[in-house]
Amino acid sequence: MRPVHYITIAVAIALVAILYFGANTVPPRKADAETAAATSTPHTVKAISFDSLLAAARQKLPQHAQEEIQSVEKQITAIHDSSRMAALFDTLARLWQEHRQIPIAAYYHLQNGKLDNSEKKLTFAAQLFLEFARRAGSESEQAWNGQMAIEGFNRALEINPSNDTTKVLLAECYIGTGQTMQGVMLLREVTEKDPANIPANLILGQQGIVSGQLDKAMARFETVLKAEPQNVEALLGMAEVYKNKGDKQKAIGLLQQAKQVMNNPEFSKDIDDYIKSFE
Repeated sequence: MRPVHYITIAVAIALVAILYFGANTVPPRKADAETAAATSTPHTVKAISFDSLLAAARQKLPQHAQEEIQSVEKQITAIHDSSRMAALFDTLARLWQEHRQIPIAAYYHLQNGKLDNSEKKLTFAAQLFLEFARRAGSESEQAWNGQMAIEGFNRALEINPSNDTTKVLLAECYIGTGQTMQGVMLLREVTEKDPANIPANLILGQQGIVSGQLDKAMARFETVLKAEPQNVEALLGMAEVYKNKGDKQKAIGLLQQAKQVMNNPEFSKDIDDYIKSFE
């Protein structure tokens, strides 16, 4: 079972776009299958530039780290051999990561992965971008991290087109950056090959809620719960389906079940507060 973000119950039950990038998920009044949300106008944010992020990150470094990083940067500008350059990018990435400047580290991990044409390195960099997009301090930083994650996952898929895990992660990024149709198409591709794929069904179920296709959302969550009866995300999603269908008692029962599975006081409080909003 994947971990659930339980800062608020609204976050836990929302579309992946809310979980990761804070996009607008107001359901359209008229929906057409799971892709209906894709027809709405996306909430677009201009991404911050890498140069701006880099300049801000430099200011947070101690003097010795600045000097060490500048030394490596000078070496990169002086060479043209891709293998040597890849090694230096790896050194830069590790230095930035050592000083907890994760987006900058991810950028250099990505450059290293490109030069090495390594699926593992590209995926690692993209996952760093995705993780930081989930908790970046501004929408422009979220947008940049989301775009970089998309680049990394796409590059990884060029190397290994059959990796369904990468496809699901890329789909999350597409949805989170407002490119819902691309995300849904990838997820459907995954579930056509593997109908029981849990991450893909969870996201499609959440999409079904957003688009107003509650029966389709229910079917997705049922698939998950058949395989994992205690999957909290599916329990919360199914609860939201029943709530929107007007069956509040079933919704409350599922929310209570999620509380028992999580066994976390903060999560339970959020659930209780959410149930009170039904009244």
